[in-house]
Amino acid sequence: MRFGLVGTGPWARMTHGPGLRAAKDAELAGVWGRDAARTAALAADLEVPAYADYAELLESVDAVAFAVPPKVQASMALEAAAIGKHLLLDKPVADSLDDARALADEVANEGIASVVFFTHRFEAPSRKFFRDVQAGTGWRGGWSRMLAALDEPGNPFTDSPWRRERGALWDVGPHALSNLTAMLGPITDLTAVGGEGDLVHLVVRHESGATSTASLSLFVPPAGSSFETGVWGESGTAILPQDDPPPPEESFELAVHELVAAAESGESHPVDVAFGTRVVELLASAEEQLNAAR
Repeated sequence: MRFGLVGTGPWARMTHGPGLRAAKDAELAGVWGRDAARTAALAADLEVPAYADYAELLESVDAVAFAVPPKVQASMALEAAAIGKHLLLDKPVADSLDDARALADEVANEGIASVVFFTHRFEAPSRKFFRDVQAGTGWRGGWSRMLAALDEPGNPFTDSPWRRERGALWDVGPHALSNLTAMLGPITDLTAVGGEGDLVHLVVRHESGATSTASLSLFVPPAGSSFETGVWGESGTAILPQDDPPPPEESFELAVHELVAAAESGESHPVDVAFGTRVVELLASAEEQLNAAR
């Protein structure tokens, strides 16, 4: 399957490009970006053509992988879906509920395949953990703590305007909700409470009757940066392994493979655009609650 890569930022360079190049059932056909010089540089590194025109890229591929801000992704993915291109999306799929729903509707109408790259859902150790949790019984609750230091020296995403504008809820929040869903099942609703800056605490209710929590921030002091995800219940406590995670490009390669498989089989992927839209619904609900409390 021929893929086009949209985006030239750190995530495209570190993850999307190498992952697409490594995937045996995919051919990276070219790169498009808003900055011509950066597009040319990344395309040269990946040894593929640089496209100056997005429509021209779409004409030459079967699928598109996006590594751009969510607002940009939503409109460009809608354009690709409308002409039948399969979609490998980043999270969140959009930064507004209307845009997410419009994209999900277009994907359904066109009958195309979609996958959203929630990173942990494509890491082998995390997948094993989620399978083990799902095979267990008696889980009563869980938690996700994602406290990042965006301004720490060396952070590749320090200069990301959309992360600074939308904060942790929209950046790491999708990962937290995806992981909590993988452990405890579909989410019915949540309650959001804001703290200092972009700090958000979520209390999450699941269809299973379990409850969980998420604490999120992008701007904690470097010494306070902390990540942990786990569940507790009748069998004890289980914590998502954090040591020695696989390289992100390896996880992305798996996402590429599974998008190809979904396109060939016609079967929906568990974390497709419909699931991505449900995550956006939850994020929008949380944001509405936070805004009402200000």
